[in-house]
Amino acid sequence: MALIGFLILFPLLVAGVLLVARNETARRVIVCAAAVVIGVGSIWLVMANLGTPWLQIEFSSGAIDAVCTVVGVVIAGVVLYFGVKYKNALACILAVVQVVGSLVFELVFAHGIEVQYGLYVDSLSLLMAFIIGVVGSGICVYALGYMEDFQAHEPAGAKDRRPTFFALMFLFLSAMYVIVFSNNLLWLFTGWEITTVCSFLLIGYTRTEEAIRNAFRQIVMNLAGGIGFLVGLYAIAVQFGTLSMLEFLQLGSAFPVLAALPATALAFAGITKAAQMPFHTWLLGAMVAPTPTSALLHSSTMVKAGVFLLVKLAPIFVVCPVPAVMTILVGGLTFMLCSFMAISQSNAKRVLAYSTIANLGLIVACAGVGTPEAIWAAAFLVLFHAVAKSLLFLCVGTAEHHIGSRNIEDMDLLFERMPRLARFMMAGIMVMFVAPFGMLIAKWGTLVTFADTGNVALVIILGFGSAATFLFWAKWLGKLSGIAAHPLNVETTVHRSEWIALMLMAVLCLLCCAGLPVISWFVVDPYITSVYGTYQQAVSDANLWVGAILSVVVFVVLFAGLGAKQVKQAPVYLSGISANNANRTFTNSLSGETMATARNWYLEGIFGEAKITPVATGACTLIIVVAFAAALVCSCGII
Repeated sequence: MALIGFLILFPLLVAGVLLVARNETARRVIVCAAAVVIGVGSIWLVMANLGTPWLQIEFSSGAIDAVCTVVGVVIAGVVLYFGVKYKNALACILAVVQVVGSLVFELVFAHGIEVQYGLYVDSLSLLMAFIIGVVGSGICVYALGYMEDFQAHEPAGAKDRRPTFFALMFLFLSAMYVIVFSNNLLWLFTGWEITTVCSFLLIGYTRTEEAIRNAFRQIVMNLAGGIGFLVGLYAIAVQFGTLSMLEFLQLGSAFPVLAALPATALAFAGITKAAQMPFHTWLLGAMVAPTPTSALLHSSTMVKAGVFLLVKLAPIFVVCPVPAVMTILVGGLTFMLCSFMAISQSNAKRVLAYSTIANLGLIVACAGVGTPEAIWAAAFLVLFHAVAKSLLFLCVGTAEHHIGSRNIEDMDLLFERMPRLARFMMAGIMVMFVAPFGMLIAKWGTLVTFADTGNVALVIILGFGSAATFLFWAKWLGKLSGIAAHPLNVETTVHRSEWIALMLMAVLCLLCCAGLPVISWFVVDPYITSVYGTYQQAVSDANLWVGAILSVVVFVVLFAGLGAKQVKQAPVYLSGISANNANRTFTNSLSGETMATARNWYLEGIFGEAKITPVATGACTLIIVVAFAAALVCSCGII
């Protein structure tokens, strides 16, 4: 209990200190020390509670309930302030609806409902705590050097807003701990909304017209999700007379028809937070923010809160078809179609964004299936996506600052220009899609699960989506591995804080892949057993060990040659008579001069956003509307 309270309150305290700390040296010391403390605290909590089933912690407080009410009002005030300032009426309307709905709920419907066990610990929460504490705090350390370079490129005389930036980053971590440890749904909702407003402020950090537009897109979509969450709370309080997550899961599993409306509403909230279609555009828009923001949102905080809630609801999805079908279809279509759209992207951050949305879609679909095997796959998808995507986002941010571009086509010769960074980037890409790394093993488990359900549509969606995934990752990997010259090494100016964070993420990728069987035994299996009683693992232990050992071998091969001197350099081979090797030009068959180039095929005419987005958005919107209509019919039938 004490350690959980510390992990919630300590980042909040650090955020307050960083908000007033203007000295660069002081900021570095505070961020690094706080990151170490949070990381160590998270690991300590995980190690002390390995194998723990759902452990309820007796803790209730009227003062905390009052604080939640005040926080809700403050959040609405912040949104209203910026909504009026930038003349965004929809954001103002949604903020008013949510704050009024929250006040009515807390003062009328939730009044008298006491949640005796306000906090809890289980293995899924521990997995999330590890991701938040280690990956999230590592991103904060990376941001020190990155934001120093970022500020240096700001116009002369521009206000230094880095204190606000770092304060919001640590506030994000605090809110995420609230989400993953709160059994009291009202407290969870408060943490949920704090992440929404933090994301809004971080996306709009640069205050450019594009940043402001995308920040409001995010806040509008997530306020809609927040209202959906609030509808779920109303339904739970009225129909079940509780605000305990554990009691709702137990009662909802026993009375699935009664749970149709609240489960659908909460699933809708999770879908918006996880940036599933038709709400995926807010996460794409978040790419305008500084890279640490993108990394934090994609890997360890914002979107992970959405899939965390959906995985928690899985026991209800197994017995309640309305929210389950909505979740499966939206997640499955998002996975396949966003994987297709990633093929047409040459901007590395947009490739990462579409890949994130697609992988979250696969997790969402697994949660909707809700079987023990599906949740096993979902847990590993969450873990490997977090460590690999954080590494990739940080690599792209560093590369952009040093080669002046985030375009994949400009990453020619990166293996020579930035040899260490290129290897880190290649490692992250391989963890995302190549055998025998963890993400592919998790997808293997997903395939087994979908096949066992007998749902051919899910297997087809997974097959086509995975094929598209292979294509867009392989194109990027090919660009990085091509070596054709000896250009100047430009990575000598990378900040130490960036190297520390990159090394941390690479080591996490290696450890998670190498320790896959151990993680399964001590973290994932205990959660599934505590929720479902027993289950049969989708991938055998023997295959997990084979994947773990081979992953270590690949990492050793990838990094073994780093720093070695090249004894011999062969000239560039060109098709035809070489005219100028340095410029890669040759005399062609018509006696003309041609430059040798290598460019990926992006198939914009087939997989472009303009072709796929309208169809995908319309289909997923229809699915959600039909699901809510069906849930209301069930609710009216009960009443």
